[in-house]
Amino acid sequence: FSEAYKKENGELISTKEIKNRLLEIINLENKNSPFSDEQLSELLEKENYHVARRTVSKYREQLNIPTAKQRRSL
Repeated sequence: FSEAYKKENGELISTKEIKNRLLEIINLENKNSPFSDEQLSELLEKENYHVARRTVSKYREQLNIPTAKQRRSL
């Protein structure tokens, strides 16, 4: 069984879907100013994925994605 997340409207979605969207957002971000976990949480919120910052951090770590500071390129 995979983990599931319940949206406000009661729809169940897989955490894999949230992780995939998180990965897409990070891949499209400006590498000179990458999104913080808080900003990522807010962007997901706008897409009706109500995920706390600490959950975004956990998912980011599970996907082996470094922190915003480490993703920044000069």
